[in-house]
Order: sequence, then C-alpha cells, then structure tokens
Amino acid sequence: MEIELSGLLLIIVLGFIAAFIDAVVGGGGLISIPALLATGMSPATALGTNKLASSFGSFTSSMRFLRSRHVDFRMMMKLFPVSFVMSVLGALIAIRLPGEVLKPLVLLMLVIVLVYTLFKKDWGAIEKENILTPRKIAILIVFTVIIGFYDGFMGGGTGSFLMFLMLFTGFDFLRAAGNAKVINFGSNIGALMLFMTMGEVNYTYGLAMGASMILGSYTGAQLAISKGVGYVKVLFIFVTSILILKNIYDFLQGGI
Repeated sequence: MEIELSGLLLIIVLGFIAAFIDAVVGGGGLISIPALLATGMSPATALGTNKLASSFGSFTSSMRFLRSRHVDFRMMMKLFPVSFVMSVLGALIAIRLPGEVLKPLVLLMLVIVLVYTLFKKDWGAIEKENILTPRKIAILIVFTVIIGFYDGFMGGGTGSFLMFLMLFTGFDFLRAAGNAKVINFGSNIGALMLFMTMGEVNYTYGLAMGASMILGSYTGAQLAISKGVGYVKVLFIFVTSILILKNIYDFLQGGI
C-alpha cells in the first residue's frame, strides 16, 4: 500500500484526538478507525492497525492512572489476562463472522448505559467501599469475559461498557476510568497479536498514529485527573450519546 503524506498527517492529528477521548471514557475508535479507512485500507487491516495504535494509547493512559493511584491494581491484575485471552478469541471469530450480527444488541446496551447514568444523579460521584466479595468477583469476571470478547470481535463502545462495569461495582468515575484503561490495554494487545499473525496490520500508519496516541492519551488522562469526577462524567455521557447515534446510523444504513 502506497503511503501518502496527507493521509499520514490525517491519522496523526485524528489519532491524538481519538486517544485524548479514549483515555478518559473510551470511544476513540469512532475517530481512529474511520481515519484509517480513509487512507484506503481494507476493513480488516484498519482494525488491526487501529489495535496497534490503540495499544500505545491505552498503555500510556494506564500508566498515568496507575502512577496517580486511580487504579485498583490487585483487582485489575486478575482481570487483565481474562480480557487478553477473550479478545484473542473475539478477533479470531471476527475474521469469520460479520460484526452486523451484534449491532442491535450493542445499540440496546449503550442506550441502557446512557439512561442509567443520566437518571442516577449521584452515581459515580463518590467511591463506595470496595471489598472483593465473591459476588463482585463473579460479576467482574463474567462481564470482563463478555467485553473482552466483544473488543476483539467488534470493539465500538468497549470503553463505555468497561466504565459502566466499574461504576456498577462501586468505583467513582475517575477510578473507573483508570481501571477500564488497564483492562482495555489487555484486550487491545490480545486482538493485536492475532491481527499481526494474520498480516492485517499496516505498521507505518499504525506506528505513526500510535506515536500521536501516546501524547493524546497522556494529555487526556492528565486532564481527567486534574479536573476530577465531574469532568469525566460529562465526557462519558457525551461520548456514549455519540456512540448511540453512530450505531443507529450504521444500523439504518444496513438496510433495516
């Protein structure tokens, strides 16, 4: 594939913006994947290249949240390998099964996430006492399996679903963002390894976008930490709303 300077500049700029948003609440793929497709890549290569770039971004924001102590390290290290393995399985099936089969379910889930967040006014404002009860461990593992698989299979909205899971189990918005990025890093590199073995990664574009995503992720995570819970909640609602509109558009374009 021929590399064009204009295409390279486009993905660098949009990669920064995507990573900035993704570092806080997820949803960066809404920007980065279309940017990669605009360069003329096949959908499979765009997904694989996005996983390469996103791995740089999610690693950077994970480290920033970890350093600021906004991650439950012990809990996330139990969930990280689960997310990794399930994303590999999801990416493997994605090669054989069209993503359209999950779109109606994804749309419904995003609507539920948004409505619940809007009506629970004080939800995520204060972190509840987090003790690793058997029930909480079971919920986290089951949904990490589902979301990790989904990220490898399709990906859109993964950050929002992970945030919702963390909020549901008692974390405030800021700590939920940190935990979500650690798990998302696991699913990113798991799917990436499979796409690499299938030869579906453009390393020139992926590394260029990855470099800009490092800066975008650090900036986004830093701003979230300095601005606090209220900022993250507003951005979470905004990005989830955009995800819903995007999924409605895709659903209607599919001929429904």
